[in-house]
Amino acid sequence: MTTTRKPATKKVAPNWKTPGSPHELEPLDQLAHSIVTDRPDLMPSVERIMVAALDGDGRLRALTLFRDSLTTPGDANRDPRVAIARCQTGGDVQQ
Repeated sequence: MTTTRKPATKKVAPNWKTPGSPHELEPLDQLAHSIVTDRPDLMPSVERIMVAALDGDGRLRALTLFRDSLTTPGDANRDPRVAIARCQTGGDVQQ
């Protein structure tokens, strides 16, 4: 007799640090969750951006700069301090 298994439903992640489905998180938290899910070794860098003295939009910009830098060799925004500084000053966030 064959048993039929119910498809496992992925548990909803309560925050960006926790494994699970990020679909109920805010866009900023979804982005942070995506980065640390793909690259758990980047948790300290993402954490630094998430607790930085930035408003929500600034934090999202800094996290986006950081994420995009991961696929661009030599991008200065790979250092989360650089991405944060670029968003704190309100200066040009483009490379």
